[in-house]
Amino acid sequence: MVNKDADQGEATERLSCKLKGYDFYRSTLGSPRYVVAPMVDQSELAWRMLCRRYGAQLCYSPMFHANLFATDPKYRKDALQTCAADRPLIIQFCGNDAEQILEAALAAQDHCDAVDINLGCPQAIAKRGHYGSFLQDEWELLTEIVKTLHAKLSIPVTCKIRIFEDRDKTIRYAKMLEAAGCQLLTVHGRTREQKGPLTGVADWSYIRDVRQHIKIPMFANGNILNLEDVHRCLEATGVDGVMSAEGNLHNPAIFQGIAPPVWQMAKEYLELVELYPCPSSYIRGHLFKLFHHLMNISQNSELRETLATANQLKQFQTVVEAVKAKYEPYQRGEIPYEPEAMDVNISAGSDEDRLRLEPWLCQPYIRASPESHRQKIAEKERAAEDPNRTKRQFFDKDGNEISRKRMKKLRRRQRRPNKTETQIQLRHERRLEYCTECANPQGSKCEFQLCRVCCKDRCYSTNCDCPGHGILIKSRRAKAKQFEEHSAQPAPPTAVAQDPL
Repeated sequence: MVNKDADQGEATERLSCKLKGYDFYRSTLGSPRYVVAPMVDQSELAWRMLCRRYGAQLCYSPMFHANLFATDPKYRKDALQTCAADRPLIIQFCGNDAEQILEAALAAQDHCDAVDINLGCPQAIAKRGHYGSFLQDEWELLTEIVKTLHAKLSIPVTCKIRIFEDRDKTIRYAKMLEAAGCQLLTVHGRTREQKGPLTGVADWSYIRDVRQHIKIPMFANGNILNLEDVHRCLEATGVDGVMSAEGNLHNPAIFQGIAPPVWQMAKEYLELVELYPCPSSYIRGHLFKLFHHLMNISQNSELRETLATANQLKQFQTVVEAVKAKYEPYQRGEIPYEPEAMDVNISAGSDEDRLRLEPWLCQPYIRASPESHRQKIAEKERAAEDPNRTKRQFFDKDGNEISRKRMKKLRRRQRRPNKTETQIQLRHERRLEYCTECANPQGSKCEFQLCRVCCKDRCYSTNCDCPGHGILIKSRRAKAKQFEEHSAQPAPPTAVAQDPL
């Protein structure tokens, strides 16, 4: 029989022994300075273990949806992938309901060292789901969420936020979360609007000002491309640790200050995937980040397509070996390397010409500035309004002029796996087959070579079926007739029971 009083007493004891603030930062987390950020579908167990191998002192899980984590056992089982060496670990949740996030956090608290609330995601999906940075103006709700988790979890609650344009409001925001019970705060030095081509540079001065007004441990996030940036950020902001996301994805050895060959990191990652399996989409995403600069080279277009369609571990390993076979002789100095041409359709908008290292070495991706993006948009708008502009032309492989829509359709077909040119042509020809009664396309499985409407009329008039269209007139009429005949039969007489005398 379960002793509820004993369980309640144990829970109370765990709450009373919960470390807070700097005691939690030092004793539980081990005073980390190098932190791997929570990244959706990217900071899974295999990647975390690779980062720990190369200097990461604390890792966050990917962002998990609190509602799904609390209610879907399969989602929770897939999300809670960890091992004994995967510590210290902070699991991050998104949501907008205090009790819902609490239920998810209670299910996770025995597998991690703290629970983080995502208040920084600026993506459109966060806007639709009403979480992340789209909660940053609802201070009453955030106070309730943080207070609830702080009061009822046996581990600390932390938060990750973005800044407001108003510096004073950012400081008040951080102090509000601290007062509600947040034990560690991560501040991303960009606003909610700074994303995609408008990402720009994070403002570390906001982070420094927040650091001066709160007493709990703090991490900084933004502008971290290499180890030098980590140390500059620590000195400029006074924070306790620095979190890396995109810089870490392009170079998992960022915290060791080295730039290993991309195939070395990719090979080690795939070896860890064999130990800690994950979806192929995660693997593909990581390899595209590691091989980013190589995949932008025109001569590697075929390799890029192979990686894009790979969905098995063996296929990913083949791509890694192909990259290694091509570029390892250059790395060893056996062959002099001549810079290869970049694919302008892929690298447009980035600063690929500013590579400081050879393209086969792990190094950060440098985004184009927001000003450059706005300038390109303005130029396109002016060109579109110019009546004398030269119309852009598109051609197929035979040199015939085609529309832009047709060109995009052909490119999509080329990206489809396991489709030969003959199969594509046959599929296109089938689309040109028309109903023998009208101008509509015929059903591909219709026995009468008709469209659905004409086929239905034919089945009604000739009393037949078309399994291809799922029209079963003859069968249903036969069943209806059988039912009518059965209903018309007289009912058998029933014996009348006589009362005993």
